[in-house]
Amino acid sequence: MTAVLVIEDDDRIRLALLLALEEEGYRAYGAATAEEGLRRQRADPAENVLVDLMLPGMDGFECIRQLRRDDDVPIVVVSARDDTHDIVAALEAGADDYVVKPVAIKELSARLRALRRRGRAGAVPVSSHVVGDLEVSPEAGEVR
Repeated sequence: MTAVLVIEDDDRIRLALLLALEEEGYRAYGAATAEEGLRRQRADPAENVLVDLMLPGMDGFECIRQLRRDDDVPIVVVSARDDTHDIVAALEAGADDYVVKPVAIKELSARLRALRRRGRAGAVPVSSHVVGDLEVSPEAGEVR
């Protein structure tokens, strides 16, 4: 089951997202601040992270930058801010996608699945076997 960390300071929105994501088949857990979200991601890494931009203390932009320092997890911003400058700034900070509130959960779920597909497509096969001058990489379908 895919885990999603929701970093959102509004209790009602966070709870609604958690319940909706669980209905979609995700294991979802939340954090009310960026600092708490960063601690949770380090302790129990999720496969996807949703981040609001307007958080108390550390804002969402800095939260994204800090996540990116340690992790390549797909990050989706879920924010009421719909200004192009905010969207561009979030993407440049390291977010992979941006969704404006109110969120259609089916669309959000589809975006999370698309990010996971892209992540797997870019994955480099790790296992290969070397015998003499011959290298076989079964996952890549290569023999060198």
